[in-house]
Parts: sequence; structure tokens; C-alpha cells
Amino acid sequence: MSFNLDKYFIMGTINCHEKAPLVILEEALKAGVTMFQLREKGKGCLEGAAYLQFAKDCQKLCRQYKVPFIVNDDVELALALDADGIHVGQDDVGMVAFRKKCPEKIIGVSVHTLTELNEAISNGADYVGIGPIFTTKSKVDVIQSSLQFLKAARKEHFKFPIVAIGGITTKNSHLVRQAGANGVAVISEIADSKAIFQTVKHL
Repeated sequence: MSFNLDKYFIMGTINCHEKAPLVILEEALKAGVTMFQLREKGKGCLEGAAYLQFAKDCQKLCRQYKVPFIVNDDVELALALDADGIHVGQDDVGMVAFRKKCPEKIIGVSVHTLTELNEAISNGADYVGIGPIFTTKSKVDVIQSSLQFLKAARKEHFKFPIVAIGGITTKNSHLVRQAGANGVAVISEIADSKAIFQTVKHL
């Protein structure tokens, strides 16, 4: 499946404070986000039937706007919903198994070193996520990445799709793009925005 990393929105219910999650997602889709990743993690996140229904509702909106629907970490959910793809981290399992079951699906992998980047590519990743580039409030206890690593990754793999994440805003997204990212992945910058259309436009 084709995809465009340009403006990659990542969201779960706990990230939404200004408006209802589905309202935020639809506004973001209308504004022009090019990919959406459901990341329902953290204290107070949905579980069980509520989680499944929310995922289905997000997927329905993505299909309506013809934007790839990616599931974070949850291989079983991705398979059950026939999601467009999955994004996994270094501590997650199932990437190779998911690729065998769904050869046509999108697989993204979070990487923090060139070794992890090369392994992700050799294992069949379609794109990698590099970050957090800047300080972020969406994650704690993570390996800090940098613009320098992003530049090195782009030099090592000139054409491979890379999306950058972590503390990216409308004010610094140009730095990330200049460093070689094909796109920017954001959570709070869109989820907390009071003017989502303008935010997405200027990322």
C-alpha cells in the first residue's frame, strides 16, 4: 500500500484535552494529515470493548478520508481490523510474523541507532521513525535522538522513508525536514491545538 509520511498524526484518547478524540481526528484529517497512527497507551487509556470500538471508529474516519490507518504495537488488533499497517518499537515483537501474514501492509519501526535502522530495513520495514528529536511530553523514559542522528540516517540510506517524532512543532518542523526527514509525526501539537487546520498547514 502506498503511503505519505509528510504529516503523520499519532493519537490516543489520553492525548485529547481540548475536544473529543474523534472530533480532533476528523479535523486533522480534513486539515490534511497524510497518515494516522492509533496509539492508545498510558494511564487511563481505553481497554477491552471500548478500545476495540474506538479503534474501529478511528479506522472508519481514516477510510472516509483515504488516509492510512496504522496501529501502534498491537499486532492482534491490526490483524483483527485489517488495518493498513502497524508501527512497532525495539521492545515489541511480531514484526516479522506480521510481515509474513500481511506482506502488503505498511510496517514502521522506531529506531535510535544506525544498527537498529539497518536491522529494521533488513527485516522488511517500510519506514522508520526517528526520535524523540526534541523534548517531548508524550513519552517518558525514552532514548533521546537528535537531528545529528537523523542526518546520519539520511546519509546512510538516501532514499529510505524516514519520519521524525518528538517535540516537533510548527516552529521547528523545518529543521527536521532540512535534516532529511520525509515527514513529521506529531501528537500534542495537533491534539492540543485550538486551530487544527492552521497547525497542520504549517507543520
